[in-house]
This record gives sequence, structure tokens and C-alpha cells, in this order.
Amino acid sequence: MEFLGFTVDVATLTNNALSLAMKVLLAILIFVIGLWLAKKAVSVAHKVMVRGRLDDTVASFLGRLLYGVLLVVVALAALSKVGVQTTSVVAILGGAAVAIGLSLKDQLSNFAAGIMIVTFRPFVRGDYVQISSYTGTVTEITLVNTHLTTINNHDIIIPNSDITTSPVTNYTALPNRRVDITVGIGYDADIKTAKNVMLSLAKNNTMAFTDPAPIVRVTSLGDNSVDLTLNVWTTNADWWTMQCDLLEQFKHALDDEKIEIPFPQRSVHVKGLDQMINQMGQSQKLPMTKD
Repeated sequence: MEFLGFTVDVATLTNNALSLAMKVLLAILIFVIGLWLAKKAVSVAHKVMVRGRLDDTVASFLGRLLYGVLLVVVALAALSKVGVQTTSVVAILGGAAVAIGLSLKDQLSNFAAGIMIVTFRPFVRGDYVQISSYTGTVTEITLVNTHLTTINNHDIIIPNSDITTSPVTNYTALPNRRVDITVGIGYDADIKTAKNVMLSLAKNNTMAFTDPAPIVRVTSLGDNSVDLTLNVWTTNADWWTMQCDLLEQFKHALDDEKIEIPFPQRSVHVKGLDQMINQMGQSQKLPMTKD
């Protein structure tokens, strides 16, 4: 058969069309079945991660990441059935991934740190922590940053990469916490009386533990005072309240015992001061002369 001067083999065209149609149909079938299997695999993987007590945020992200990888594999398998050279497609995807990684390296660093935080859990929501110079309650942990709420209700957003490279103090990780209160008394005060006053108030406080028992020690002979430090244990929930109560009680009780809490003092020595005073005295004794 001739068409516009060209010889057309109808049988060959029919066979090629049927072959292409079969390939396209097979590719669609591979893609549909592969998509269904990918969803099932992600669902099973998510359940396994949740049962393994992995954080739900991480489990959801890893599930989406696995689904994306499986989707690419299924698409490449389907394209290969149609006759598309998948090697060039993989090369293009690899180059795009490198370019995206370089442009988002800081965010990827925060993301990797977020994975570590939610996996190893140095803190959880509701913990009172100190991260570098910031202190507050953890209100939200994402894969990019962490939110702290300070005691004066400021929202601090810290990149996760900064957290993994900074010391983290978790004040509420353990159920109990020690209160340390240092009080300075004058050098002429009775140390034994001051210690008894502080120890008695601590023992009578309903929030204080009896085991370990409160203890008061002389911790420093300072420039202006003898420093006494009380160590007493309580729960995390009562730590702040008990500390404030004891500070107020110590002040009133020490005042009742006439034990001074001295202000900072400094002695200043001026060289040649005696000579200056003598010279001033002699000048005042000089007789007045008339012109």
C-alpha cells in the first residue's frame, strides 16, 4: 500500500501498534499495582515503627519518604516497559537531588538534627530545659526547629542543628530535684544558731523530703560574710515554690535571731593619707600675718 508516494506496510504498522499498546497497557498495570503495593508497604512500615515506640512525627516522615522512593522505582519500572531509557532519567534525578541538597543544606542539617532529637529524645513536650542560654518549657518539636515558652510567655524558636551542638539541661527529666539556698551571715554571728534556724525551717516545710534529709554546711568564707548553704530535696513540681518560701522564712527568722545578713563591704587604703592629714593640720596652725 502506497501513501503520498511512500510504501506503507499495513501489517507491520498493525503489529507495531499492537506491540506498543501492549507495552503501554503493561506499563499502566505495573504502575497501578506498584502504587497499591507501595501504599501497603508504607502502611505496614508505619505500624511497625509505631509499635517500636518511634516518635509519630518521625514515623510519618519516614513513611512519606519510603512512599516517595517506591513511587520513583515503580515509575521507572513502568517507563522501562514502554521503552524509555531510565538511565538518563536516573541521572537527571540524581543531579536535581544534589542541586536541591546544596541549596537547602542548612535546612537539611536542621532536619537531620530533628530526626536525632525525636529518635533519642533528650527532652519531650512539657519538659523544662535550658538550651545554650535559653530556658523554658518545650511546647513543640518539629523536624526543623524546637519551640520553648519562657516563664514570661515568650516563644523561642531554636533550630534543631543548634540544639544537637549545644549543652542541654533537662530540669524535669527526673521526678525529684534539689533546692540549694546560700545565705551569708556576718563574721560576728553565731554559725551554729544560724544553721539550726535554716535546718529547722527546712525540716518543717511540708514540701521537703525527709530522705535524703536536709543539711546545712559552711560553704565559703567570703570577703564580707560566712556563707551557709542548705541542700534539701523535693519534687520538680514543688521546687520553685519551696525555694521562694524558704528564702522568705530565712530572712524573717534570722532577723528575729538578730543575725545580720551583711551587705557587700570594701576597705579602701590610701597611701600617704596620714602624711596629708598632718600637713593639713600644720597649715591650719600657722599664725595669721598682717600685710
